[in-house]
Formats: sequence, C-alpha cells, structure tokens
Amino acid sequence: MNIFMMILVAVFMVGFYMISSPSQRVVEQETQYAINKSDLRSIAECAAARHNAQIRGNDFNDMCVEQNNIISQFICLNNSMRVTSCEIVRNKRPEYSYIITATNAIPAEQYNNMLEILEEYFPDVGTFGIFLDGKIMVGGTSGARIVPDAIIDEMKLTDGQLVYFTQYEIPAEETVFTAPVQTDVICPIGTIKTYRFGRWQCIGHNTKTDCGGDMIWDSELLTCVADESKKPLCAEQQTAVLVDSVWECINPFPEKVCPSGMTARLNYTTLEWECVADPTTTENPKKCETISQGGIFGAIGTTVRVPSSSCTDCEKMITNYDTCQSICVPDPSKINDPACYPGDPDECRGAHRGFYFGFPTYSYANNIEDIRGYSIPLDSRHSQNRKFNCMDCGDAEIDSEKSFPPYITICK
Repeated sequence: MNIFMMILVAVFMVGFYMISSPSQRVVEQETQYAINKSDLRSIAECAAARHNAQIRGNDFNDMCVEQNNIISQFICLNNSMRVTSCEIVRNKRPEYSYIITATNAIPAEQYNNMLEILEEYFPDVGTFGIFLDGKIMVGGTSGARIVPDAIIDEMKLTDGQLVYFTQYEIPAEETVFTAPVQTDVICPIGTIKTYRFGRWQCIGHNTKTDCGGDMIWDSELLTCVADESKKPLCAEQQTAVLVDSVWECINPFPEKVCPSGMTARLNYTTLEWECVADPTTTENPKKCETISQGGIFGAIGTTVRVPSSSCTDCEKMITNYDTCQSICVPDPSKINDPACYPGDPDECRGAHRGFYFGFPTYSYANNIEDIRGYSIPLDSRHSQNRKFNCMDCGDAEIDSEKSFPPYITICK
C-alpha cells in the first residue's frame, strides 16, 4: 500500500513540473506576442490601404475598415489655419490641403508594439503614427509631428488613434475643348467640303484627279484629254468615238439620207442612224436665227461626233434664246421608255432604291437648274451612260439630303 501511494505522488510531481516548467511558459508567452503583433500589423496595413486609395480617388471597403472604424477625410485650411472648402475659387487654391486617415484607439500597453511595427514595415512614412497630446508619434528616430488644432477638432482625434497624415495639392480641373457646332455645308458643283481654320469650307477640286468619263489629265496641256488606254475595240465598219468624254463605237459617217427638214441622228440603243426633225429648222419664237451647240473636243487625232445630233432618246433639247445655244438635258418622262430604263420603274422606288441619270461630265450637269447646289457623283458605282439607272443601296438607305431623284441618288 505504501509503495502504491509513493508511485502516485511521483507521477503527480512529474506532471506538475512539466506543466509549470519555464520552457512551457516561454512558448506560451511568445505565441501570444506574435498574435498581438499580427493584429496590430493588420490594423496598420488596413489604414495605409484606405489612405492610399483616398489619394488615388478609389474606394477601399474591406471588412477591416469597418472592424477598426477607419475613416479617411479631406481637410483644407486657410492662412489663419481654419477649416475651409477644398475647392479652387477664381484660380486660387486653399493654403493647406490634407488627407487624414484615423483608426480606433489602441490600448496604451500596445503603443510600443505598434511603434515597432511602424518602424519595421513603414520606415519611410514620417507622418504615420500614434496620436498623443496633439502630436503624431512615429516609429524609429523621426520624432513627432504636430497636428493643427483645427484638424484635431474637425476629426475629433483622441489619444491612442493610429493616424496617417498626408499633405497634397488639389488638382486643377481638366480643360475640355469643344469644336463649335456648325451646320452642314453644301458645296456647289466643282468644289469639295473640307475643314480648315476651325470651320467647314468649300474649295475647288484638284483638276488633276477630276477628269470624268474616259478622260485623263495631261500635265503638259494642263487639261483633260482622251485616255487611249480605254479606247474600245469596235466591230467592222465602226470606229471608237469620244462622245461626251466617253468612248463609244459608232459608224463615223451616216449612210442614211434624210428628207428636207430632217437630220440623221444616232440611236444609242441600236447604234443605228435614223431620221429625226432637224432642231435647227425649228421656228425661233424670239431673236435667234441660228442655233448652235457646245462643241465636244478631244486630243489631236481623236474622232469626235458632230454636236448637232448629241441628244439621246432619254434626253430633250433645250434652247437658250438669249445665247442662241441648245443643250441636252435628261427627260424624266422617258423613265418608262425601255430604251432609257429596261426594268420595271415601280421596283426602283422606296427608301433603299432610287433613280439617277448617268451624267457624263460635270459641265453636262451644270446645264440642269434643278440640281444646282448638289454634288454630282462620277465614280465607278454611278454609270455615265446618259440613261436612267437604278441605284440599289441594299441594307443601307438613300441619303435624302444629297439625293435628288431621278437625277441623283446617293447611298448613306
């Protein structure tokens, strides 16, 4: 029995020694110190993150902000060190402008631990520390930073709060330059719209790149001449003739003999000569005795057609009795004529389709009063065949401002 009691006492003494031994107490103490230091470091890092976000104009709404009641605020002071508005008034900024971030007060027994953390992890920040007696105590040997009384009162700072203090300059508002609103400029024929000196202007075309039809710029003659590379190969007993700046294959000399009062005219649909009323024999109701037409010129050696028979089946001749000259203009009443438009005219109407006339040159279009002020397209999408054509815009719509059917149709 005595031996059994002695064994129990021995076991009890060994257990007591192991539990209360100095080595175990040291481990427990070091673990608690590491926990406290980690908590303090997380508070400092959360305050620094909120402060940096405020400087950059971003939001930092981590859970740690609410847990530690971290606030960040802009405060500006005037020359009298009183709180004023943080705005630029009449190009004058406040004398002092600050960003201040503060946390909950930490216990007094943790001051030294927090200063060690600031010295270790924020050694270059001279205005990040513990607020005590109107000053910010920072880590290391940087000393203390005095906080203006107006800021202390504005943020209601108390001893023990971790405070981050930064002075900054209010950025000037970005200047936004806007171009004046101008109405659209509609340029006359022969000019193009361009933006110069802050406004839209109409300037003349560069004639070097503005030769219509089958014409090309001659740098020596400084004019548009027939492009021989576009000259077609014609059938027997026909020759290539430049008709209104476009090559066509016709019989150069008509074999048809017409009676008195009629003249031979080339039918552009069949390319055959036919007898029509001689327009020069029409009785002049005014003062003209001789009717003339504008000549069509080409390069030296180029065959040109006699202007007296230049109107097609799709055109009508108009005489200016003041100048005694006759010109050919499109005749909209001929749209239903298969020779002028072979398709169904009703199928070329609507928001996506419209008629246009195949103008050969700008000078030709200048003869039509109704389209003065409109831009005449002479490109690959628009034929220059002196007939009525249908422009199909597909999924796009017709530009109603630039179009004037049945003379002009342009897609958006």
